[in-house]
Amino acid sequence: MGSVLLMLLSFLGYIIVYHTYGRFLSKKVFRISRETLTPSHELNDGIDYVPTQKGIIFGHHFTSIAGTGPIVGPAIGIIWGWVPAFLWVFLGSIVMGAVHDFGSLIISLRNNGKSIADITSKYLNRRARMLFFLIVFFELLIVVAIFGLVIAIIFSLFPQSVFPVWFEIPIAIFLGYMIYKKQGNVIVYTMLAIILMCVTVIMGHYVQFKMPSILGIPPTGVWTIILLIYAYIASTIPVTALLQPRDYINAWELFIATGLLVIGVLVTGLFKGMPMVAPAFNLHPEGAPSMWPFLFITIACGAISGFHSLVSSGTSAKQVSNEEDALFVGYGSMLLESALAVLVIIACGAGIGLAYASKDGQILQGVAAWNAHYASWSGAAGLGAKINAMVVGAANMMATIGIPKFIGIVIMGVFIASFAGTTLDTATRIQRYIIAELATDIKLDVLANRWIATGIAVVTALILAFATGAHGKGALTLWPLFGAINQILAALALLVITIYLKRKGPWFWLTLIPFIFMIIMTIWGLFLNIKDFVISSNWLLVVIGGICLVLSVWLVIEGILAFQSCSSHQ
Repeated sequence: MGSVLLMLLSFLGYIIVYHTYGRFLSKKVFRISRETLTPSHELNDGIDYVPTQKGIIFGHHFTSIAGTGPIVGPAIGIIWGWVPAFLWVFLGSIVMGAVHDFGSLIISLRNNGKSIADITSKYLNRRARMLFFLIVFFELLIVVAIFGLVIAIIFSLFPQSVFPVWFEIPIAIFLGYMIYKKQGNVIVYTMLAIILMCVTVIMGHYVQFKMPSILGIPPTGVWTIILLIYAYIASTIPVTALLQPRDYINAWELFIATGLLVIGVLVTGLFKGMPMVAPAFNLHPEGAPSMWPFLFITIACGAISGFHSLVSSGTSAKQVSNEEDALFVGYGSMLLESALAVLVIIACGAGIGLAYASKDGQILQGVAAWNAHYASWSGAAGLGAKINAMVVGAANMMATIGIPKFIGIVIMGVFIASFAGTTLDTATRIQRYIIAELATDIKLDVLANRWIATGIAVVTALILAFATGAHGKGALTLWPLFGAINQILAALALLVITIYLKRKGPWFWLTLIPFIFMIIMTIWGLFLNIKDFVISSNWLLVVIGGICLVLSVWLVIEGILAFQSCSSHQ
């Protein structure tokens, strides 16, 4: 299939689904109402609970759930063929991911903006709540620790992205100040912020920066420390001061980059031809694990990701102004993320074929280009390799519409680094909420203080990051477990939503079926991972993976018992 047709059909599908299945979920299943008082109004504190315009909270929510996930996952998942990757991204997002995000958001809106973990006590029991908290804390610990390293790697790969990414901070502070303190015109100041960002992107090519080693600490370690300090500050000050406006302008970065990619696909495909050079199916790539179940773990963001339930219930539910906005924010943003994942599949499966520089300096095209990059699982699996495939393919497509390739590379480098930064910000803030909820539960209210709770979140991540040395790569030790744990979290969130819906009426099967599918795939994948860890004598991962497996099975049993005992219309 041609890349243009694939893109147009999928985009049309997302629009149709949003206006049919999305609205059905909104009106018939979750029965949202503009008259329902939301936590942002009821608990407005000007720090975390803040009523927010639909467009701004959409930008904040979207960039928070996206991060590098819809780029990295599809960029490696396509190794099994573009058809399996595309089908999982397209269908998974419609019937699983978007429902999961929307459902998590609605339940939190109706429970004072509490996290999905905290809400578990209401729909399962307090024991299940504590088990859920442990899984969530562990996932967020890895995310916060790893994303400092991820951004450091991106800065190393694309030093031209450093200046534009850091200059977003004063732009965001200025935007938040003018909108919230001065009640300025949102459209006018948004346009000004976008213009400033575009200027910094061009400047980034000429003002490149590579972090040196400092006091014997390698660049990755230095960046990790700086980024965690930044995350602490960003996660404690009012959400409208930095986090929200930064995410909002990051969303505009996405819209611009996506628009350029779409135009690039259209121009290249219609006038030059840009077929998918990746194989439709490649079920046994060299060194890769089995497609079943690992496709559904490798590609998370873009299809379904447990981290999204934490964003929906952790930050966005505290800012949505009325329930009617939840469809656009929760369901719509997941479909947009899936559309981004489709573009990544096209960039890696077709765009890379326009021109790819091999390790020996040859410029390869067509199938040869794809084969050179995806020759084996180990060759394509590293973070740099995943990002490079996307950036090269995207820059190639932008070059066809007159954007110099070096500018295209800056645009994509800034785009990816900015999204990674958003994930770091949001994950730190959510971890603070989780710690505060736990502290309140065990009567240690002093730990619920936002400065102390955020400090715990950052310090624990710092300890993990530097557990194996000054390079800050300690979280990589646990990273092999992250994919399965993240998808188990998605399954468990679907379980909570299913029990909620069972109490409300007959539509619980809409999330029950996705829950069954996801829990089977992810427990299967976690079991296979643990088996490999035993073979390689990696006993740390065997123990931690085993604990996560036991907690997951235990939670599923608790959920089944709660499901059987609850009746409709409670």
